[in-house]
Amino acid sequence: METSAVEKQPETTTEAKEAPSVVRTKRIMVAIDENDSSFYALQWVIDHFSNLLLTTEAVEGGILTVVHVQSPFQHFAAFPAGPGGATAAVYASSSMIESVKKAQQEASTALFSRALQMCRPKQIRTETIVLEGDAKEMICEAVDQINVDLLVVGSRGLGKFKRAFLGSVSDYCAHHAHCPILIVKPPKEMTK
Repeated sequence: METSAVEKQPETTTEAKEAPSVVRTKRIMVAIDENDSSFYALQWVIDHFSNLLLTTEAVEGGILTVVHVQSPFQHFAAFPAGPGGATAAVYASSSMIESVKKAQQEASTALFSRALQMCRPKQIRTETIVLEGDAKEMICEAVDQINVDLLVVGSRGLGKFKRAFLGSVSDYCAHHAHCPILIVKPPKEMTK
């Protein structure tokens, strides 16, 4: 009768032990721009999550995705023309458009260079993404497209009045991103 008790064990127990465990790589996204508060947030992630992001021989670490969103270039500007106050659209030349795009590309390269230098000492696996459009909307779209586990953004410390008129990327992302979000506020001496 003892053998029948052994025979009644479910077969799934053996299969569960043999099946390889699937561990999805963790992905943390940090949004950066020209403000020091975004680089403070990046450094905060490096200091506090480097063990989660570090890849060793035994463990596949996570990925730190650094994203920068460029404002789209407006190809025209409206200027008042004539005595009646009518406006006319003036279109930018192709050389001006190329010049602006080159300047944006150089600015993004400089930002990413700074970010990668910050990550290098901890040997964090990092990828960079440049997007174009409205920063808050593009960040939330990127979160969905690449399945981010945690979004980290800096806070510029805008007051209620400025935030109401200028809008806040961190505030928008906190309400619209489909993942946990961490808003890192810099120390008070940085915001002055």
